[in-house]
Amino acid sequence: MHGEYKVPGGKLVVVDVETEDGVLRHARVAGDFFLEPDEALDAVNHALEGAPADTDAAGLAARIDAALPTGTVMYGLTSEGIGIAVRRALAQATDWTDYEWQLVHDGPQPPVLHMALDEVLTAEVAAGRRPPTLRVWEWGAPAVIIGSFQSLRNEVDAEGAARHGIEVVRRISGGGAMFVEPGNTITYSLSVPESLVQGLSFQDSYAYLDDWVLGALGDMGIKAWYQPLNDIATEAGKIAGAAQKRVVGPGGGPGAVLHHVTMSYDIDADKMLDVLRIGKEKLSDKGTRSAGKRVDPLRRQTGLAREAVIDNMIASFRDRYGLTPGGVTDEEGARAQELIRTKFATKAWTARVP
Repeated sequence: MHGEYKVPGGKLVVVDVETEDGVLRHARVAGDFFLEPDEALDAVNHALEGAPADTDAAGLAARIDAALPTGTVMYGLTSEGIGIAVRRALAQATDWTDYEWQLVHDGPQPPVLHMALDEVLTAEVAAGRRPPTLRVWEWGAPAVIIGSFQSLRNEVDAEGAARHGIEVVRRISGGGAMFVEPGNTITYSLSVPESLVQGLSFQDSYAYLDDWVLGALGDMGIKAWYQPLNDIATEAGKIAGAAQKRVVGPGGGPGAVLHHVTMSYDIDADKMLDVLRIGKEKLSDKGTRSAGKRVDPLRRQTGLAREAVIDNMIASFRDRYGLTPGGVTDEEGARAQELIRTKFATKAWTARVP
C-alpha cells in the first residue's frame, strides 16, 4: 500500500507499507524532506515495523519519537506527518493529481444561490457524476452567511442588516458568520471525493485542503499559515476562514467533502460591526481586543486588484494539479433553484436556530 502526505508548510512524505496478521510490515518512508542523522530514517522504519495496523497517526508518531536517535533534526517533516502518510496508505487514499479537476467561475450570483450550489455540486461529486471541482464565487449582493449551527439572533443585528440592505442566509457547513461584499470578498469552494482526505483527522483535513492556497499566497509575496482549526493567518492578522461539510454518497457509500474559504480582499469594518454581533469571548480566543483588527485585507498586503488575486490563485491551482474550465449544468442549476425554494430561502432554514 502506498500513501502520500504533504506536511502543511513542509515537504512531501511517502510511505510504502504492507500488513500481515494485523500489524505493519516492511514500512519504507521516503520524501523530499531533510533529516539528520542518516540513521534516523532507519529508526523511523523500524518504529513502524510491527505496529498494530489500527494505530492512529498520533500513536504512530509516539512510536517514531521514542525511536529517534538523540539530536535528530527534522526539516519539512514531522513524526505526525509520517503517521498520517501511513494512515492514508492503509485507507488507500487518493491524491490531488489522481483527478481531472474542473473550474467553475461564473458571473455574480445571489448569495442564496451560492448556498444551494455548494450542496448540489458536492452531492454530484459524491455520486460520481461530477469531477472534483474548484468553484470561485462572485457575489451579486452583500450578505451575512451564518454557520449551520449558529443562532440567528446572536450573530446578526437585524436592524443593522436591514439598514445596510444586507441579506442573511444560512449555509450547510458549520463555523462562524461571514460578512461579504461583492468587491471586497474572495470566496471559493472545493467539492472533493472523500477518498482525498482518507486517513486524515477532521483538523488535518482543513490543513491539507488549505495548503494549495498558502502556496498561492506565497507566490504573491504573502507568508501565510494555517491556524487551527479553520483560519488562514499572516503576521498582519487573519485573512481567511474555512468551513467544511461531509456529504454521504448514494446508498451510504463513499461520499464527498465540501471545503469552502472566504478571504477578505478589503473590508468595511464599521459596517461589519454594525451588522455582526461579535462578542468578547470570540475576540478573546483570537488574542485581540478590537473586532475591526481581526481581519487584515488582502488588498493591503498584495497591492493587487481583486481580479488579479483570483487569477493568481486559479493559476497556482492549475500549475499544481491541472484545471479544466467547466460550468454548472442545466440539471444542477435546476436542482439548485429547487433547493432555494424549498430550503435556503425559507425562514424555517434561515432561523432554524433562532
